[in-house]
Amino acid sequence: MGKLLRGAHIVWDWNGTLLHDIDAVIDATNASFAELGFEPITLERYRDLYCVPVPRFYERLMGRLPTDAEWQIMNAVFHKHYWTRADACALAEGASELLAARRADGHTQSLLSLAPHEHLVPIVRRHGIHEHFVRIDGRTDESHAGKAERMVRHLAALDEFDESGELDVARVVVIGDAVDDAVAAAHVGARAVLYTGGSHSRTSLEAAGVPVVDSLADAVDVAERLVSRAA
Repeated sequence: MGKLLRGAHIVWDWNGTLLHDIDAVIDATNASFAELGFEPITLERYRDLYCVPVPRFYERLMGRLPTDAEWQIMNAVFHKHYWTRADACALAEGASELLAARRADGHTQSLLSLAPHEHLVPIVRRHGIHEHFVRIDGRTDESHAGKAERMVRHLAALDEFDESGELDVARVVVIGDAVDDAVAAAHVGARAVLYTGGSHSRTSLEAAGVPVVDSLADAVDVAERLVSRAA
């Protein structure tokens, strides 16, 4: 059997999933809103409105899509404030132990994020969890589209870890905190489990039609059950 065919192969999301950064996100969002002339936003309203691609989040706030020029400014201002806060963020409760235990048990996992790759890899390393992933992929272009096409490339790159040369997508489960994670999973024929600790409200996550959980441990348990039923 190939190396990736024991139980579920989990593709983890980073921001709002493994990294508990929602407080930093809200702080950075409100700091950027102050510069941009928007009213401050509460966590509850943010979770109700947030979506990917992110310009559509601003459309929900403004009543129209930002122009390309406006979006460039909005994005730059947010990231200016976010990255000054990101280093202080901790991993989600139990994340480090969960990742280590899965690796020790012979399960595989990878990381796919919309965070810029040049920022993602160093912060994952600082948290001491990089060795638990067979691959780490962040955003390497300026596109702010969702994960669907990135997931195609991510899984293609994982094929080298399977002796057959092709990862069995039936054993892939995406764990993330956004509806976009479920969309990306469906795009490649994988499954998804969504976690309530990040950017979306439970109501918006449940609209994706996949399991929704309140802890990463529960997410892994559900992922394994999904794969075992399909075996």
